[in-house]
Amino acid sequence: MKYKMLHTCIRVMNLEKSLQFYKEALGLKESSRKEFPEHEFTLVYLTDESGYYELELTYNYNPDKPYEIGNGFSHIAVAADDLEKSHKRHREMGYKVTELMGLPGSPPRYYFVTDPDGYEVEVIRQK
Repeated sequence: MKYKMLHTCIRVMNLEKSLQFYKEALGLKESSRKEFPEHEFTLVYLTDESGYYELELTYNYNPDKPYEIGNGFSHIAVAADDLEKSHKRHREMGYKVTELMGLPGSPPRYYFVTDPDGYEVEVIRQK
């Protein structure tokens, strides 16, 4: 039996702020949107240029308080063709960005940038 990865879902407090982050910071594009006003939620799917995998932003209307990410959430990962340029760009955009890092004994090859809801996105040097 074969499986194909389809999407990852995260819940967001402010749909417009989250869309701005994922579009501007990571270059993702909206691939589809499903509005359910009678049930008070919207689903927005974003993808990269390949279109093979999507990030689903779930927006529940008028959330009371921020979602708890918890210590079980790890991160979303994307590849960048110019890691240093991407790192500089994300800092200039005013996002929370870590220093460039590497695994023990390895040169720097990644960093993390935080989205408006506190989800971490790992940006890795493209091979």
